[in-house]
Amino acid sequence: MFLKIDGTFAVQIINFAIFFVLLNAIFLRPVGRAVRARRAYIDALLDERERFQTEAVSLRAQAENIRAVARREAEHALARARAEISNQTAESAARYAREVEEIVAAAHRTVDGELKMARVREPQTVRELAGLMVARAISEGAR
Repeated sequence: MFLKIDGTFAVQIINFAIFFVLLNAIFLRPVGRAVRARRAYIDALLDERERFQTEAVSLRAQAENIRAVARREAEHALARARAEISNQTAESAARYAREVEEIVAAAHRTVDGELKMARVREPQTVRELAGLMVARAISEGAR
């Protein structure tokens, strides 16, 4: 028979038990602790990564909201500025139109006054021109 159960077998069993206890104390437990510690570290990193990703998504959403609010405020400010400029332009146009009307009215009054003066002085001017023309005609005929 290949396997004999005698004193050697009992020594081998005791030897194996001592080897297993030493192997467990020196190698298996420390390696198990190291594996568990590494697993805990990796799990902590994965949890932290997940937390950071969630926070990044939240921050991106906040940034987009801030940009949207800023865009709306800028559009409102631009619309108000355009409306104000439009009002100022309309006021300036109206003021200049009034000034032009006043200038045109003053010019019409001046022209009307000059025309009245010319019509009042028309007979005298016609006599003066006629006399001047006769004088020239006579002076040219005498030559």
